[in-house]
Amino acid sequence: MGKKLELAIGILNGAVGDWLARSGNGLATEMTCVLEGVAVSPPEVAARVGSPKGRLVVLVHGLMCTESVWDMPDGSPDYGARLAASLDATPLYVRYNTGLAIPDNGLAFSRWLQAVVDAWPVPVEEIVPVGYSMGGLVVRSATHVASLEKAPWLGLVRRAFYVGTPHLGAPMERVGRVATRILQAIDDPVVRLVGEIAAMRSDGVKDLGDADLRHEDRGRRAGGFRLRDPAHPVPLLDGIAHHLVAGSLWVDPRLAGIFGDAVVPLPSGTDGRCVDVGSITLPPERIAVVPGVDHVAMAHHPAVAERLLAWVAPASPGEGESA
Repeated sequence: MGKKLELAIGILNGAVGDWLARSGNGLATEMTCVLEGVAVSPPEVAARVGSPKGRLVVLVHGLMCTESVWDMPDGSPDYGARLAASLDATPLYVRYNTGLAIPDNGLAFSRWLQAVVDAWPVPVEEIVPVGYSMGGLVVRSATHVASLEKAPWLGLVRRAFYVGTPHLGAPMERVGRVATRILQAIDDPVVRLVGEIAAMRSDGVKDLGDADLRHEDRGRRAGGFRLRDPAHPVPLLDGIAHHLVAGSLWVDPRLAGIFGDAVVPLPSGTDGRCVDVGSITLPPERIAVVPGVDHVAMAHHPAVAERLLAWVAPASPGEGESA
């Protein structure tokens, strides 16, 4: 299957993937690992990589994407390959149905990771998750599930990296939510039909509005355009050194704080803890804002790669501390 077709299916899954899964449609994407264009099950992953390492760098893409979103424009090694070389690790690339509810993908990711660890031929010393956009929320949801279920894999995660992740939600989805309600309320059959079509957007898309990590969060969504209270119902899990990279189209911090990377506002991308926006509860060295980088480019930009590599350098400060 070519990359263009795979991307088209990824976009379809992001838009209506929950319906595809409920209806048993064969186009619904199952959570899997894709290596060199081949989807492999957890027991087959190690054989596919050739020389399994004791560390795993696990990359989780965002909404309507596939693992190809990590590809660098100039053909140079992507984040996974660079981090793996620095850490003497094996990079794994997850593909999943981004139209499913984030809590469902979090549960699936937790159990997928445990299956990989159980089947790995050498002892796993560390798992380093890297989530882009929605992928970061899936990572957070998975760690929450794993903490409740006492999944052994969670004890192997000492640091996690979030790239362009809307930790406090995405206002664009909340605007769409309100617009949909308005359209459905207008007494015109054509306009109402447009509203009904808009309401069919997937659970995954809807969850981005308030960064809903649990099913119980999905029932108490905020009603306006503002970011939800920074004291998110599911905080960053303690015991993991969390590292947040946010993009900004602007250099001026006042404009950056409003617009961010054009999809994720800066306070959301930094969990409300950016120096120029609010108080810092994470160590400042674990928060990075990359100016001049839009949301799409966050997954494959040299400046982001440099920031990630700096964080995994041997002398990197704050590693191993709880957040």
